[in-house]
Amino acid sequence: MITKGLCATGFPTFNLIQCRVSGGSSPSPSARATRSSVNFRPCIDLHKGKVKQIVGSTLKDLKQIRGDGLEGSCEPVTNFETEKSSAEFAQMYQQDRLTGGHVIMLSADEATKEAAFSALRAYPGGLQVGGGIRTDNAAQYLQAGASHVIVTSFVFREGRLDRARLKELVAEVGKERLVLDLSCRKDKEGKYKVVTDRWQVFSNFELCEENLLDLAESADELLVHGVDVEGMQLGIDEELVSLLGTLSPLPVTYAGGARTLEDLERVRVAGRNMVDVTVGSALDVFGGSLPYANVVNWHATNGRN
Repeated sequence: MITKGLCATGFPTFNLIQCRVSGGSSPSPSARATRSSVNFRPCIDLHKGKVKQIVGSTLKDLKQIRGDGLEGSCEPVTNFETEKSSAEFAQMYQQDRLTGGHVIMLSADEATKEAAFSALRAYPGGLQVGGGIRTDNAAQYLQAGASHVIVTSFVFREGRLDRARLKELVAEVGKERLVLDLSCRKDKEGKYKVVTDRWQVFSNFELCEENLLDLAESADELLVHGVDVEGMQLGIDEELVSLLGTLSPLPVTYAGGARTLEDLERVRVAGRNMVDVTVGSALDVFGGSLPYANVVNWHATNGRN
C-alpha cells in the first residue's frame, strides 16, 4: 500500500521505493557545498552529422538499436543547422575557457558519431558526451577525450530505473566519469518524471529528494533538460530549476528555454547558485539573437567579482 503523500518509483530491485513529494525538507547545508556563482555550460547538438538546434519534443523514435540510441524516419523540427564543424565549436569553447559542455548525439548514424569524436578530440577533457551511450561503447568516448559520458535511456528503460545496468556502467567507467541525464516533463499529476527514448516515453521515476540522493551514489553530475521548453525559447522552467537548486545533492546543469541574460539570472536566483545552465537556440552562434560573447562575459563575471 502506498501511504498518502508518497509516490512509487518502481525500481526493479525493490517492490516499492517511497518518495516524499517535495515541499519541506531538503539536503542539509553540510551535504551540499554552497556557491556564489553559476557556470554557463556550452553545447554541441548533433543530428545526422551536422551541428543543429532541434525542438526536443519533436524527436520521434521508430526503430530501436541495441536497447539505446533510437532513430526514425520522421524529421524533427530544426531551428538551426550549420556547415561549421563540431570541432570548430569545441575549439571556440576551449578558447573561451568554458568547461563541462555537452556534446549530444541526437541520431544514431555513423556521421553523428564521427562528429562527436571530432569535437572530443578537438577539446580533450573539456566536454561531456551523450546519446546512445552504453557499457559496450562508453570507454571509446572517454578515450577520445570526453571528461564524462551522459546516460539516460540505457539505465532508464521500460518505464523504470534499471539498477543492474547502472551498476554495470559505474563498474565500466567509474562514478566520477558518469553524468545521469534526468531530462523530464510534468505528468498528468503535475509531477516531474524522467522521460527517455528521445524524450518520448515517461518513466515512473520522479524527481524528489530521496531519488536524487539515491542516484548520487552512482554519478558525478546530473543534466536536466526541461523538455517542455527545450529548443523553443519560451523562457526557463523556473519551478524545475528551483526544485533542482533545493534538492540536488550533485552538481546539476539545467537546459531548456533560456533566451536572454535575464533568463540566466533567473536560473542563478531560482537555483540558489547551485544550478549551472546551458543555452542553445537563443545564441547568435546558433541563429538566435542572444550574443554568445555576452553569455561568456556573464559566465566570467556573475558572482565572481
